[in-house]
Amino acid sequence: MNGIWKLIWRIVKLAFILFVGISLLMVLLYRFVSPPVTWLMITRGFERKADGKEWKIDKHWVDFDSIAEPMKRAAVAAEDQKFLAHYGFDFAAMEKAIDKNAHSHKLIGGSTISQQTAKNVFLWPGRSYVRKAFEAWFTMLIEVFWSKKRIMEVYLNEIEMGDGIYGIEAAAQNYYHKHASQLSKRESAAIASIFPNPLHWSPTNPDYRVRHHQYLILKNMRRLGPMDF
Repeated sequence: MNGIWKLIWRIVKLAFILFVGISLLMVLLYRFVSPPVTWLMITRGFERKADGKEWKIDKHWVDFDSIAEPMKRAAVAAEDQKFLAHYGFDFAAMEKAIDKNAHSHKLIGGSTISQQTAKNVFLWPGRSYVRKAFEAWFTMLIEVFWSKKRIMEVYLNEIEMGDGIYGIEAAAQNYYHKHASQLSKRESAAIASIFPNPLHWSPTNPDYRVRHHQYLILKNMRRLGPMDF
């Protein structure tokens, strides 16, 4: 019996070492190499096929300096106003989200841009405590091994921005027929306003919720201080 437990313990230790090693390797690799595809993109592609649509992953990587400054500011204003100050987690925002979710059927998130980047790049879609634990692990790794500039660059290149549309360059082309470097403040705020629900909201055909969200983002953009990446 002791031999079985020793074997199980060895397997667990080996699995743990492999997981840590592979996750570190992936994080270090993506510090320099652009992530080619994510689990969400693949999942959405199969969902489109199931709905009788064609496979679509519209994604065009652009460097950090090729993204308009207002778009970076809009992302921070919309999703994580303490992005440059925290180390991956905004515990005050998380506590606020937990409190609101306890009294509402409509769930809201308290994830930082770092957490969202970790989830988008390394993990699968869905909600579970296991995935949240992995998300925390990868968030800590990218905060240690990536710069804030790299996190923002990857975030804006991988985030879902419409049906089959991923990243800011594809969004700028689809919605405004221009490059990501040419987006104005209002266009940037409009795109950021659909981040919570990109499959059903549109920056160019907004309903009252999107327009209100855009207004709040523009307001927050003016309040933000200098953003030194």
